[in-house]
Amino acid sequence: MKLRHIGITVSNLERSIIFYKNLFGFSIIKEMDESGEHIDNFSGLKNVDVRTVKMSDDNNGLIELLYYRSHKGLDVYRDITNIGCSHFALTVENLSELYDKLIENNVTVLCEPQYSPDGFVKLTFCKDPDGTLIELVEELNV
Repeated sequence: MKLRHIGITVSNLERSIIFYKNLFGFSIIKEMDESGEHIDNFSGLKNVDVRTVKMSDDNNGLIELLYYRSHKGLDVYRDITNIGCSHFALTVENLSELYDKLIENNVTVLCEPQYSPDGFVKLTFCKDPDGTLIELVEELNV
């Protein structure tokens, strides 16, 4: 496994871009709007509308800033829209095998592994014992 990126839900996207760009030297490598069943499944929410900005450091380390237009962070329980670090991602070799192992060990998994809309990866989310969200990604040879 290897660390894929750190996802950080923010309350003000422009302010956060400036912060990470100016103070830490991150540069924007991809921006996109996400909505639909795919993102709803992973977030456990309905009608999600989120702006994502992926930023890279000089060593290709990635952070992903997420600004939820449709949902504001909740303090009652931890979910993917909370302000702060929302999740981290791991690249794995065989997601189906890992999924089975997680289920066997009673780990909370948000959904069965799914293919991304572009078909380049298969992924799902699970929670660690404290509820921290972990994105598990298998890169596909497309």
